[in-house]
Amino acid sequence: MQITVLLFASYADTLGANSIALDLHPGATAGDALDHVRSLANGGVLPSRPMLAVNERYARREHVLASGDEVAIIPPVAGG
Repeated sequence: MQITVLLFASYADTLGANSIALDLHPGATAGDALDHVRSLANGGVLPSRPMLAVNERYARREHVLASGDEVAIIPPVAGG
């Protein structure tokens, strides 16, 4: 199944893309998508447990994905 991983701010800068298309096995989770991105060149800069969202809703690593889902890896946000 194909999903899209969305990257923002420093994560997008470090990985050189705003989004990455991934082919994952059926039953894959948001955590599996994160692990795959972390295995890419420069992906090691991602924290092991960042905030994740699936289809614009916060999700846990255990969230089972469906084909066409969007997984966002959300960087820390500072306010003021």
